[in-house]
Amino acid sequence: MNKGNTLLKIAVPILSVIIAFVIGGIIILALGKNPLEAYSFLLVGSFGSAQRIAQTLEGACPLIFTGLAATFAYKCGVFNLGGEGQFIIGAVASICFIQLSGMEGIAATIISILLGMIAGGIWGAIPGLLKVTRGLNEMIVSIMLNYVATLFMGFVFTNMLREGEMPQTAPIPDSTKLVDIASGLKAHVGVVAAIVVALLVFYFLKYTSKGFQLRAVGMNAVASKVNGYYVGRLMLFSFIVSGAIAGMGGSIELHGKQFRLLSGFGSGFGFDGVAIALIAQLNPIATVIVAFLFAILRKGASALQTGMAIPTSVVDIIQALIIVFAVAGTAILRLPSVRQFLQRMTKEKKEA
Repeated sequence: MNKGNTLLKIAVPILSVIIAFVIGGIIILALGKNPLEAYSFLLVGSFGSAQRIAQTLEGACPLIFTGLAATFAYKCGVFNLGGEGQFIIGAVASICFIQLSGMEGIAATIISILLGMIAGGIWGAIPGLLKVTRGLNEMIVSIMLNYVATLFMGFVFTNMLREGEMPQTAPIPDSTKLVDIASGLKAHVGVVAAIVVALLVFYFLKYTSKGFQLRAVGMNAVASKVNGYYVGRLMLFSFIVSGAIAGMGGSIELHGKQFRLLSGFGSGFGFDGVAIALIAQLNPIATVIVAFLFAILRKGASALQTGMAIPTSVVDIIQALIIVFAVAGTAILRLPSVRQFLQRMTKEKKEA
């Protein structure tokens, strides 16, 4: 049965992607365009050259971090919808350190990213503390903190660290920018760091005792408490680590791609990360794959518009359909009647 469940979990997102692209093809056909040609433009826009591949990789990087942040918290049964705020706060902490300390070089970059992780962890701890100590709904608190983080970032780049007449900060020094993966591939090493973090999260959740405790709390908090687990501490821990992952993503986005704070920094990454985590069935490795899929759609959308005059909203529809079908498919599989039916089918197959 466990093998069958695993196959179904893998099948749901794959079928969701296929169905979404089929419906997207129908929409493209209704616009008087060739769907196969359109999808070829989508792929060329994402992988047509070394520069486009690098841009796609860099586009996936922040999505991997926010997706992992959501995954880590959800595994413990808590809902961190504040990934965007934690992402932003991580970047804010990094730019403040770089601009105010005057440090440069690799050491400054490492310290800056660590401070981004700490700031994100602290920001993530706020809804965790309020949930554990006061019983407040963590979803509402974490969403509200997104707005607080965005407004605070606005204060930083329009007042505190404003560069001249433009509402933005000065760029970070060249010596503190992340280096490229390779000379022929102009994508920063933060992409590699994101994949490494995904592997570490996967190992921690699956192969460590603390990870087992987190997953146990996520499956049944009451039973975990009866068995002597410190449920409140574990929930708070999951919020802190989740926030630290998102904060690291914000700092890496600053050092690897954006180089400064300005309006719109980090916008949308948090909620996309939640969608990615759900589509990936809360699997860290699958989260990386889904993040790359989202990056392909985003990067290819512009090529689709310029090459075939197809609105980018068509790609947005495909992305939304993937989310809807994946979440709906997962919910259907969890229905008692469906689970009983699958168990009966498995039993009959074994008896045959």
